[in-house]
Amino acid sequence: MKKSKYRYNLQTLTYEKVNVSIKDRLYRFLFHISLGLVFAAVFIVLVYSLVDSPKEKMLRRENAQLKTQYEFMNKKLEVVSNSLVSLQQRDDNIYRIIFEAEPITKEERNAGFGGVNRYKNLEGFNNSELIISTSKRLDKLAKQMYVQSKSFDELLSLAEQKEKMLASIPAIQPVANEDLTRMASGYGNRIHPIYKTEKMHWGMDFTANTGIEIYSTGNGKVETVENSNKGYGNHVVVNHGYGYKTLYAHMSKVKVRPGQKVSRGDVLGFVGSTGTSTAPHLHYEVIKDGEKINPVNFYFNDLSPDEFDRMLEISSSNNQSFD
Repeated sequence: MKKSKYRYNLQTLTYEKVNVSIKDRLYRFLFHISLGLVFAAVFIVLVYSLVDSPKEKMLRRENAQLKTQYEFMNKKLEVVSNSLVSLQQRDDNIYRIIFEAEPITKEERNAGFGGVNRYKNLEGFNNSELIISTSKRLDKLAKQMYVQSKSFDELLSLAEQKEKMLASIPAIQPVANEDLTRMASGYGNRIHPIYKTEKMHWGMDFTANTGIEIYSTGNGKVETVENSNKGYGNHVVVNHGYGYKTLYAHMSKVKVRPGQKVSRGDVLGFVGSTGTSTAPHLHYEVIKDGEKINPVNFYFNDLSPDEFDRMLEISSSNNQSFD
């Protein structure tokens, strides 16, 4: 049986029975329900604010791991960047100097990326600054590595050209002369064997018996073959490219023809005494960019430093030439 409620009346000093209407009961019920919902909402908000869900805990762990990985990646990028700087310095200050090439400018190496913001999609995250800075470093490093790669491609091409050039430049003696006894007269003012006056001698004379082999001193192509009883007599001119030519005079017999490709050490002909010559010998000249220069500086493949000093001393003697 439902209990009745009473209220004490101070005026009449008696207890009076309280009659609660259905409407009041409904209001009271709704009030308690609302209050409960408010407390429940506050409780849920506090729980979600202060206590992570399993999924949130997993995401936080993943974020922490990603942050650690980004920091580790930045350290590795620093190492790679330092190595690349060292490589760039060697490229500019060693490799390109060797191959006589202009160094790459700082503007070319450090060129950035123009246009729209490439990193807009990385903004708005907790670690956006770290992610964006790492991405920028990666992009910059990739660009610099691309430039360096292109530089190495160019250096490889230069090396191949340099190898070809080194094989073409005159670098050996034109006759076998291991003991240097065949060196007779050098480049410079010498006494002419016929006119007995001092005259410029534009090459070097090597004494040898008729029929001794004459060698091409570098790779090239035979430009001139001339048979004559005057001047240089039977002689050959080899064009080595890169501005270099060599002349071999007074041959007894020529073994090559115009346009023929020759390599260093190939036989061009044989020693003789044709043309204006007083005895069997080879008159040898080196021409660079149209000017005749001293051949003594072009035997570096043949001579040791001591032998070169000896050759220099012999060739410098103001003696009589053979032509």
